[in-house]
Amino acid sequence: MPDFVVDHVFICTERGAPAAELLVRAGLTEGIPNTHPGQGTACRRFFFSNAMLELLWLEDEAEARSEQTRGTRLWERLSGGASVCPFGVILRPAPGAEAVACPWRAWSYKPSTMPGLELEIADCSDLSEPMWCLFRGARARVGADLREMTRVKIGGPRWGADSVTSEMARRGVIGVEKRAEPVMELEFDRGGGARGVTLDFRPELPLVIRG
Repeated sequence: MPDFVVDHVFICTERGAPAAELLVRAGLTEGIPNTHPGQGTACRRFFFSNAMLELLWLEDEAEARSEQTRGTRLWERLSGGASVCPFGVILRPAPGAEAVACPWRAWSYKPSTMPGLELEIADCSDLSEPMWCLFRGARARVGADLREMTRVKIGGPRWGADSVTSEMARRGVIGVEKRAEPVMELEFDRGGGARGVTLDFRPELPLVIRG
């Protein structure tokens, strides 16, 4: 079993995340939208029993480019071109593995404007692969129709063998697939009434849900 599991993922999108309405109409459970003070970003959130999906956008360029935030490269990711990966993957330790060392070379992001938040952000990945963060904590989740998220698969260019993304795939934390265009696939368990449905939100959002 992997030492880390997916806590939540994000997809960069346009301001206000109008594509979120597609997820709502598909029956996903939306929580209260969130802003990130001092970080210059905001999001709409969809909750599952063990994870969360954020649709993230740039709210304040000055905050996103401030001394506090610039190291995250969120401004570059949110305003980047075709070569920039629009995804982020935030992990948490698996139960019983809380003391395991961070699996990548990292720097600690502890913004003064969001007390209590501490992420270990990979500083050895580039913008062609997802943003990788480690959150050491446990979050309570609300129930949702799709229940438990069981797999995340990232489609994109062929990342180098020494990339964080490739290493997380080798460890079984995520799946990867070479694709011409970026796409995130989320898979859910098929218990509790799920019928093997596939929801493809492209081209409005690079997201496919299977459950």
